[in-house]
Amino acid sequence: MEHFGVEPDLIATAKGIASGLPLGAIIGRAEVMSLPKGSHANTFGGNPVAAAAALATLDVIEEEGLLQHADELGQELKKALADEFGDKHDVRGLGLMIGVELLEGGKPAKYLNEVLIKSFKRGLAVIGAGASTIRIAPPLVIPKPMALRGVEILKEALSGY
Repeated sequence: MEHFGVEPDLIATAKGIASGLPLGAIIGRAEVMSLPKGSHANTFGGNPVAAAAALATLDVIEEEGLLQHADELGQELKKALADEFGDKHDVRGLGLMIGVELLEGGKPAKYLNEVLIKSFKRGLAVIGAGASTIRIAPPLVIPKPMALRGVEILKEALSGY
């Protein structure tokens, strides 16, 4: 949201917020968060161990500069992918969340699952998003050489298409 100048009233978040421990959170402006006690809840809220893990996760993200790492490495990966596939496929994303939409003649290609399987057999775990997009979402701590190796594996998996 910060990338697009959006200031939401509420944010609902979960999953990675506590580095794998179950936790959900609602973040909001004071004027919309002044709800009566007991009027809202979530399945994974209120666990003190998971809350401590979330605070530690935020510390690591800040102390190790992981947001800057994700931004810089993501730009490099998108450029490498666009240089390789940009004339045929649509490469897009923000940070380390990158999509490569597989296209045939400008329309969604039908070979996504084949590419996912070929990638996996070569050591790259990527998943599909929609009918024809490869979703690339490595952890924030991925080292640059490993990320670039992932691009090479994807090139191999897409050769011939």
